[in-house]
Amino acid sequence: MTRQASLSSQDQHYQETLDWIYSWVDFSMKRHVDDKHRFFKLDRMNQLMGLLDHPEKSYPCVHIAGTKGKGSTASLIAACLQAAGYRVGLYTSPHLEDFRERIKINGEMISEAEVIELADALRPLTEIVPETTTFELTTAMAFEYYRRQKIDIAVLEVGMGGRLDATNVIDPLVSVITSISFDHMSVLGNTLTEIATEKGGIIKPNRPVVASPQKTEAMLTLREIARQRKAEFISVESGYDYRELNHNLSRQTFTIASKNNPLPAKNTNTRTPLKLTMPLLGQHQIENGATAIAALDQIRLAGFRMTREAIRTGFRQVVWPARFEILRKNPPIVIDSAHNGDSMQRLVATVDEYFPGLPFILVFGASADKSMGDMLDAVLPRVEFVITAQSLHPRAATPEELKEIVQKRTDAVIAAHPAEEALAKAIELAGKTKGILVTGSIFIAAAAKAIWENR
Repeated sequence: MTRQASLSSQDQHYQETLDWIYSWVDFSMKRHVDDKHRFFKLDRMNQLMGLLDHPEKSYPCVHIAGTKGKGSTASLIAACLQAAGYRVGLYTSPHLEDFRERIKINGEMISEAEVIELADALRPLTEIVPETTTFELTTAMAFEYYRRQKIDIAVLEVGMGGRLDATNVIDPLVSVITSISFDHMSVLGNTLTEIATEKGGIIKPNRPVVASPQKTEAMLTLREIARQRKAEFISVESGYDYRELNHNLSRQTFTIASKNNPLPAKNTNTRTPLKLTMPLLGQHQIENGATAIAALDQIRLAGFRMTREAIRTGFRQVVWPARFEILRKNPPIVIDSAHNGDSMQRLVATVDEYFPGLPFILVFGASADKSMGDMLDAVLPRVEFVITAQSLHPRAATPEELKEIVQKRTDAVIAAHPAEEALAKAIELAGKTKGILVTGSIFIAAAAKAIWENR
């Protein structure tokens, strides 16, 4: 009885801690971001780091920004470093089901007790630093946790943008910019040049930057920022040869080789093609994989030792859920976190690659602040029927709101409450001859994953 009471007390303390963290300004929970220039700045984060005696300076870091693919790329880099024997902190956002997913070391989430302890340490600091945001608190917790745990290296994913993101107080070994497209325009800008300028804000003077393949406008912007800051610019597209060898519903295999062997002669010759297999599916993941390899080459140049076998192991063992994740193979149920027009186009291309000709039922849920027209224009021609749904998230549009938008394009749509009912209806309509695609946001993908796993 005492043990149960103790567990209940800790659970309550943990929930109270989360409530406190979320009680601050939390842009991830807002449908629309107002007063952006007052809140998006680094002053508060720099002050918090000073009060904590700069934990972010106690270990080397890899910094990753981009519209799409940054989480996959971060996970691949972290998995390879872990396979090479290093103690690796991985900081990502948002989480799927558990807040603790955001802060990991070698794949293990931070414990509830450590979340409580770190939050308690930050409470008095928030009295000194007014208007602290939830993401700033979470980032500060991660930095301090990694220092206490004496990690060898941190792989840090930007929350939004880059230039004014809370993570951008670090001086990384290498900056990485994955694919840039239109998203968060109310904060980042309405042109690719403006968005790329914000993402490119993580490029540091005299530090290398790796860039995934980009649209010309974004690439020119990133190159110019790198030139101004005397940062070596590594283009994945021009510096590496990579191509898919084969794929199935569980994994895909590709080869990659550098064109100019960036590592010294005493290291493994990176011009020799490296054959890699990973559970992340789709051509866009091969692009993310190539970006991870380019970043790892720069990390190795900085002194980290890593064999080709460690890299193969890291790719083979990487875990990054809800990205073209197949919950059931026959007939397929696929969940994906596509949340803008460009990522939806890539998703549809991957559906065509893996399930050519198979009809699909779409379960669609999206955040109210997203440009849904571009997403729907990309995905609707590929599906027979749409069920609009809503995840348990403050930013989520209601099924009725989504249905009205979909009805401007097709009458083959119904709204369903709750998400469990939406998935059940999709399974009913799909029968044994159609696939089910759940997408529109990371939150609806996470909801479908949890529902399926609890069935």
